[in-house]
Amino acid sequence: TQLGTGLFLAMHFTADTALSFASVAHICRDVQYGWLIRNIHANGASMFFICIYLHIGRGLYYGSYLYKETWNTGVVLLLLT
Repeated sequence: TQLGTGLFLAMHFTADTALSFASVAHICRDVQYGWLIRNIHANGASMFFICIYLHIGRGLYYGSYLYKETWNTGVVLLLLT
C-alpha cells in the first residue's frame, strides 16, 4: 500500500517550499478520496515502524542478540530504513 499511495500522492505533490502546503490542501480537498489516500499512507508508515520496533523487542526478549552476525544484519537494515 505504501508504494501505491506514495506514487499517487507524488503525482499531485509539489516540493517547492512556497507551494507544498497548498499542494497538500489540494490533495485533501480537490482529489477524489485524496484525504483517505493521505491518511492510509501516513498510517501505513506508522504501522511499518511499529512492526519493526515490535520485532526488535521480540529479538531482545528471546535473546537473539547473542547471534552477532544476524543481529548486526538487522541493525544495518534498521538504520537503512
